[in-house]
Amino acid sequence: MPNTYTQIHIQFVFAVKYRAALIGAEWEDNLQKYITGIFQNNNHKMIQINNMPDHIHILVGIRPHQSISSLIQNVKTESSKWINDQNLSKSKFSWQGGYGAFSYSKSELPNVIQYIHNQKEHHKKESFLSEYAKFLKDFEIEFEDKYIFKEPE
Repeated sequence: MPNTYTQIHIQFVFAVKYRAALIGAEWEDNLQKYITGIFQNNNHKMIQINNMPDHIHILVGIRPHQSISSLIQNVKTESSKWINDQNLSKSKFSWQGGYGAFSYSKSELPNVIQYIHNQKEHHKKESFLSEYAKFLKDFEIEFEDKYIFKEPE
């Protein structure tokens, strides 16, 4: 759309279904590249991506032509399909329902980039659930603990 100028930076955080540690170290780089391609194919700018075995952090510059929910649904659907088609996971792979989306100003990006880059070190000290609850509290998002993530059935 002509004369539309935006600067929208969002960090997405979402988990593997049941927070299972299914993302293998031997294929996580390829997963990150694949997800980067999905964002780029949707005309968004990947800034930083990193994962742990049970969740992923993605910082992107998004364009307003696509809703956040549509974008993340596409990312989750396509990446799950790719993982399963490639037989990368030891069991059927799917992402947990829902996601976190946290916005940042341009001046905050260097810290967020570093934070995402250092996920492996960070999670030696803090669990994913603790980290996620902290995001929700820091961004003043109301939530109930029992609804953050679905427990195994």
